[in-house]
Order: sequence, then structure tokens, then C-alpha cells
Amino acid sequence: MVCVLLRHGIAVERDEWEGPDAGRPLTERGAKRVAQVAAGLKWLDVQPTHVLSSPLIRAIETAKIAHSLLRVRSAVRIVDELLPDAPPDRLLSILHDLPPESCVLCVGHEPHLGMVASVMLVGKPTTSFPFKKAGACLIELSILAKPGRGVLRWWLSSDQLRAIGKRKTGVGGKDSSG
Repeated sequence: MVCVLLRHGIAVERDEWEGPDAGRPLTERGAKRVAQVAAGLKWLDVQPTHVLSSPLIRAIETAKIAHSLLRVRSAVRIVDELLPDAPPDRLLSILHDLPPESCVLCVGHEPHLGMVASVMLVGKPTTSFPFKKAGACLIELSILAKPGRGVLRWWLSSDQLRAIGKRKTGVGGKDSSG
């Protein structure tokens, strides 16, 4: 199984938002950057079979943008296991129930996603694996999706993913032949 952890894009600041924190949406700039990140994921040949998202609006919007641009066939699935305060090891139980050949895109928040990555890679939650907004990593998991059994294949910032997407599409930079 392949698991891609993706932090949500730039959202409206808390002090600029009058509603509940769960309803804070992406900014226009955040949505645009997520689309560019999705182009980078596509170039890296990320082909999700499943998209899981935190129930918070900024994560759902990020998941829907990636879902659309990566042309995922299954619907976005909203799961509480990606909420910011969820125990980081709980996501593994959902992954364990998916087919072993799955590629799962999980959209969530910090510091939760970093702790999920640490559980997958070293077997226990730590804050040593931080994600920037719209940053992502790809972790290969054994069939049983057990803590500490993951293998990190790449860890990229939003800037890096966007640059990869631009290079491939030739938008705003050199193409891959240059």
C-alpha cells in the first residue's frame, strides 16, 4: 500500500474568520497552490485509489481539488481519524481495511499528520516530522500497515511540489527537457 499524507492548503486566518474554526475555508491563493501541488503529485505518478479527508472545511476543499485533478474514481471519504486531535495511530486501522494495492491520499492538519507519519515510520508519535501547508510525503506500508513498518519514499514542501508540477507542464518555468 502507498499512503500519501497531504496537509491542507492556506486557509483564512483564525483572527479573520468569524465562524467556527472547523468552517475556515481555503483562501483563493491556497486553492490555487493546492491545484499546483496536485499537478506535482500527478507528475510524480501519484494515482490515488482512495482519498480520505479530515471533516474540517479547509481539508475537504484541499481533498476535493486533489481528487478532481488526479481523477480519482472513488468519492472523497470524510474520516474523524484525520481530525487534528485524533490519536495518530487510529488512521492505520482504516488503512488496514483497504486493499493492499491501494494508493491512499490522506488530507489533514498539523501537528497530527506529522505524528501519523512518525507512527508509520518509527512506531510512535513524535513531533519530528512537520508538514508545511500543502506539503506532502509518500510512505509505502507493508500489507498489515503496522506502526514502524513504513518506508519513506519522498517528503516534499508545497514549493517543491509546485515546482515539479510547473516543470512538467511548462507553466511558469522550464519544461522537463530543459
